[in-house]
Amino acid sequence: MATPLSANALLKALKDEGLDVVEHRDWRDNNRDGAGAWGPVHGVMIHHTATSGTDSSVDLCYEGRSDLPGPLCHGVIDKSGTVHLVGHGRANHAGPGDRAVLDAVIAERSLPEDKNADTDGNPHFYGFECVNLGDGDDAWPEEQTEAVVRACAALCRAHGWGKSGGTSVIGHCEWQPGKVDPRGPGMSIGDIRERVTDRLGHAADWTPRGA
Repeated sequence: MATPLSANALLKALKDEGLDVVEHRDWRDNNRDGAGAWGPVHGVMIHHTATSGTDSSVDLCYEGRSDLPGPLCHGVIDKSGTVHLVGHGRANHAGPGDRAVLDAVIAERSLPEDKNADTDGNPHFYGFECVNLGDGDDAWPEEQTEAVVRACAALCRAHGWGKSGGTSVIGHCEWQPGKVDPRGPGMSIGDIRERVTDRLGHAADWTPRGA
């Protein structure tokens, strides 16, 4: 079990990991805490926005939609690899998913197939939305996937997760039946996990050779 990072600690962890971070509007106080608990946190969930364009995607994730109030995540990772912080606290991103998956994340072991939607994931996962159409054709630039790796590693490092290569980073598609994100050329959640594990074996300011 882990207490969520403070806004300052979250910002520092991301910057220490070498990420370019933009603080969007009043992100520190933008949350859905009034709708339920925030924490304990157990992992990081990756999504795609199913949109194009940085500014509009960031605004959407900050404000939400008519049927789903924002924030829709904690940070938006654009195509260039910049992280835009849009919320701190409970966010409407994970939704209902499989308790068996959550148990596996807590235990840092291999994930079972997500078959049920019986557990609210919003209290328990940090969420990053990544700008991508989500149509299976829109490619993920290396700058973006590297930022996903660094953002996930930053949170794992801050909480002491994944020291033995455990599963603390998951895709939305592994949590809620019927979800497909993240997907597209250049994106493999399994590869992201491997790269996060590799990164955690180095200092936060490490840059892979050739990057």
